[in-house]
Amino acid sequence: QLQLVESGGGSVQAGGSLRLSCVTSGYFGGYYIAGWFRQAPGKEREGVALALGRNTFYADSVKGRFTISQDDNKKSLYLQMNNLEPDDTAVYYCAAGGPTYLTWFATDFKYWGQGTQVTVSS
Repeated sequence: QLQLVESGGGSVQAGGSLRLSCVTSGYFGGYYIAGWFRQAPGKEREGVALALGRNTFYADSVKGRFTISQDDNKKSLYLQMNNLEPDDTAVYYCAAGGPTYLTWFATDFKYWGQGTQVTVSS
């Protein structure tokens, strides 16, 4: 059972930046997809940024503003968020244990962190 712990959320004004971290209890990633999702009140959980091997993928809404990265030992995942907008307000979740292909469906990921709140004010 892989455990994921997120940190780095908080409250910022529009245009600000935050860096989320996800520390895992074991190896993840590599050939298996991992990444970040978010869920705003009243909305479904949506994929934000995913990493599969050395490839990264982003939702259109965050392209050019968010950057996903992972450390060399594949035990930590990060999300650098710049130029934040009020619509980015949500609980952000780290996800791992996905398949070996690109998928944006939350149900395809086996392991989840507890989530960290990001609030962006205008």
